[in-house]
Amino acid sequence: MHRFISFGVLIFLTACARIEDIGQAPDFTPAQATPEANAMMTFGLSEELIAAPVRRDSPSLWTGERGSLLGDQRAVRRGDILTVVIEIDDSASISNSTDRSRNGSESLSVPDFFGVPQRIDESLPEGATLSSAVNLDSSGSFSGDGSVSRNEQLELRIAATVVGVMPNGVLSIQGSQEVRVNFELRELLVSGFVRPEDISRQNEITYDKMASARISYGGRGQISDVQQPRIGQQVADIILPF
Repeated sequence: MHRFISFGVLIFLTACARIEDIGQAPDFTPAQATPEANAMMTFGLSEELIAAPVRRDSPSLWTGERGSLLGDQRAVRRGDILTVVIEIDDSASISNSTDRSRNGSESLSVPDFFGVPQRIDESLPEGATLSSAVNLDSSGSFSGDGSVSRNEQLELRIAATVVGVMPNGVLSIQGSQEVRVNFELRELLVSGFVRPEDISRQNEITYDKMASARISYGGRGQISDVQQPRIGQQVADIILPF
């Protein structure tokens, strides 16, 4: 009884939380609370990766400093920003077919064995005989067919922040992007590890050069809410055995 009461209270609280969202657009995640913002507040923890500034006697544009016109602007330390280019165009097709067949036949008869079968037949019911003692016949067949077809295409660009520098110089990056259109919020998350030498001169890196890449593109709002089954339906799908 207590379990049913607890379950009812849980459903009631969930419903109340959903009622508060009626007529309200989903809220953005505060930018100040993200790991990227924290990294920018504590940047410059790997100064050994930064080239020493070139000493100049007079102002000049032709220097290799990061802040100069021709300086290297690529991200190399905690708090720096770079662009992640996501261009996924994958397709796969798999088809399997299996066909198996088996036939077997066994027969055993004892027509003559020193006259023993004839004497036994005299004591058997009418129509029964030992002349065909055993006769077995079996057959089996199996057929299977399966196919998988997948096609994915995604083209996105997102600014990510270096949130850490590993002991071997590899950069840990993380980025997030939220776009709200009417009552639907689209969210793009990306994280992974990149090598500084893989970052282009345009301060960009493609997703296929990221180790442990984690890319999430989803959303929340009225449309996403309608596409999800209700809590009761999800519970019923788990509990019901049929």
